[in-house]
Amino acid sequence: MLQRKGRIRLPTDLSEWLSKSTAGIFEAPLTHEIALASQQLTVHADPADRFIAATTAQVLDLTLVTADEKLLGLSSIKTLANR
Repeated sequence: MLQRKGRIRLPTDLSEWLSKSTAGIFEAPLTHEIALASQQLTVHADPADRFIAATTAQVLDLTLVTADEKLLGLSSIKTLANR
């Protein structure tokens, strides 16, 4: 969606970029636990951002790298500023 909206540019088409860029990457499933955790992150109106934050930081206990001011500094998730 970001590529379609022109917010990011990829060096190749999306399918080719994904096949080259995701080798060795762990993909987290969207589980009921993640869906529930995302509903508790009420600071953000965007459901996709809540799913990402809930998945990355809460359920999988990872650090979320973000430039989103609404997610930075939340006490319930670990964040690293990407500015």
